[in-house]
Amino acid sequence: MAARTLKQSELDFFHDEGYLRLNLVHSKSHLKPLRESILRELSRLKVWAGGKPLGRSLSDLSPFQQISKLSSMVKIAGLDETLNTAEIRGAIADLTGRAPQSDQGSQPLLSLPHQGPWSLRNLAWHVDVAAKPDGEIPGIQAFYLIDDVGPQGGATLALARSHRVAGELAGRLRGSLKMPGDLDAALSVSNTEIIEMSGRAGDVFLMDMRVLHTPSINSADRIRMMATTRFSLRASR
Repeated sequence: MAARTLKQSELDFFHDEGYLRLNLVHSKSHLKPLRESILRELSRLKVWAGGKPLGRSLSDLSPFQQISKLSSMVKIAGLDETLNTAEIRGAIADLTGRAPQSDQGSQPLLSLPHQGPWSLRNLAWHVDVAAKPDGEIPGIQAFYLIDDVGPQGGATLALARSHRVAGELAGRLRGSLKMPGDLDAALSVSNTEIIEMSGRAGDVFLMDMRVLHTPSINSADRIRMMATTRFSLRASR
């Protein structure tokens, strides 16, 4: 992404919706070494090679457990340096008026293909930082697409505008996310919307860390290759 100041419309969108999508921040050629490193690691770990799983050690885990397991197993050289660029940090500073700091670097978010039928049931909706809707943004989480991720291909889901929902309504919304049968009504009442972070390799989503989000099921026929960085925010500039 060429260095630039975010437009006022982008700032307004982020503060209203709780997320912002930046298209093609990184080129496919820039990300190619990461994709190749991920495939080499999966083969070395006897998880995936030649377009096939190499065992059942991960296939029986839930999507959330599988992502956690792969993230701890797969080590990708240059991941943070490739993804966590000055342009990303500049965009976060534009959004918040504060300088971002990545304490833990970037971590892979990987899931294998064909995890099962795509569904909103039994997902792990959560926030990484508990904070008041009317307070300062506690942090920004970046989600990077290392490879193309299609609809229902395991992308992270976020609940747009959920950072503005508080009190009893927030409790009812969380309950409805666990029982999707009445989810549409709950989304309408709370003025929230499920966003799937799918797209093209190089796209980046920036998310207010008060927003509810979850891993999703990868029902597609390709590995979901994403990564994430959590940015804490320093004192106002």
